[in-house]
Amino acid sequence: MKLAQRITQIKPSATLTINAKAQDLRAQGRAIVSLAVGEPDFPTPEHVCQAAQRAICEGFTRYTAVPGIPELREAVCGYFHSFYNVTSTMNNVIVTNGGKQSLYNILQVLLDPGDEVIIPAPYWVSYPALVQLADGISIVVPTEPEAYFLATVEQLEAARTTRTRCLILNTPSNPTGCHYSSEQLDAIAAWAVKHNIFVISDEIYDRLVYDPARPESLSPWWERYPEHFAIVNGLAKSFAMTGWRVGYTLAHHDLIKAMSKIQGQSTSNICSVAQKAALAALTGGWEYLEHMRKAFRRRRDISLAMVRSWENVCCPEPTGAFYLFPQVDAYYTPQVPDSTALCAFLLEEAGVALVPGAAFGDDRCLRISYALEDSTLVSALEKTGQALHGLKNEKSCF
Repeated sequence: MKLAQRITQIKPSATLTINAKAQDLRAQGRAIVSLAVGEPDFPTPEHVCQAAQRAICEGFTRYTAVPGIPELREAVCGYFHSFYNVTSTMNNVIVTNGGKQSLYNILQVLLDPGDEVIIPAPYWVSYPALVQLADGISIVVPTEPEAYFLATVEQLEAARTTRTRCLILNTPSNPTGCHYSSEQLDAIAAWAVKHNIFVISDEIYDRLVYDPARPESLSPWWERYPEHFAIVNGLAKSFAMTGWRVGYTLAHHDLIKAMSKIQGQSTSNICSVAQKAALAALTGGWEYLEHMRKAFRRRRDISLAMVRSWENVCCPEPTGAFYLFPQVDAYYTPQVPDSTALCAFLLEEAGVALVPGAAFGDDRCLRISYALEDSTLVSALEKTGQALHGLKNEKSCF
């Protein structure tokens, strides 16, 4: 069968590859722990589930407007007003099948063939592929762990060309957990407006930020310069609703119309029942989130201390999300020469599934998710550390 060239050029997901190998080992009777999963290990809040059940019982199972039911879009506006004092209307909001569809729709309606998109690395695995599917060109800007993997205006300016159309910014970051301050965001936003660069701000982890850091958003900049910014968010992380597939975008009404056109010809509205669940999440209490955030901060502290005890490993302290992104290239050998090989080694030797940093644009590192209960997390990291120590001793014999 002949497939389109665009799909043959897209790389498969590294996380899916690791998960498939982990499943194979489990089928062989091996005890495998996954630190590769990018989702909270908490159940969806009860009041959200009850709202979905009511929607089914009341027969709310028909098509809705493509960009979402009005009350949910208004609730998204309420979210930005409550947390960031930003005023918007439902015409500035579209509800999508997860944040990923928001990103896909935005890039499809903004990019012409050959347009360049600046992406600081490490980056979420799907950004380059989404740009490629829109016939754009990813311009990757490497960052360093010593700078908490945060890009500076100077680095972004060095990457800018006459073809630069967009910047994708993710804070807090997947995979690093690092988070831009308001001053850093202001500097980047001012630079983007000055050079007419459209900023796509992926803020899916904005509620999972740990003191003394504060949640930040570019939505106030959107309110001042609506033609220069789009804010992408969703409920997957903050309400443990990954499988519900509820994302949303705050943007200029013309961009929302264009995104609705794309969505109307691809998926139409998202699941009607999930929309009612999302409405309950956004309009209910936030106590559940506080419970999750406290647990994640505790796990961060536990896992960071363990990872930093590994010899010759550099790992900046994450201030959000639920990931560590340690630099581990000191353990590379001729037999284990990169992050992909190291993750394969750790899966076999320690029974721990991790994601190679190469998937995120930095082959020196690997990603650790601490979104699982404490004792399992500690045991998995102990096994990982022991395997790395053995690899280091083996390396000294070469």
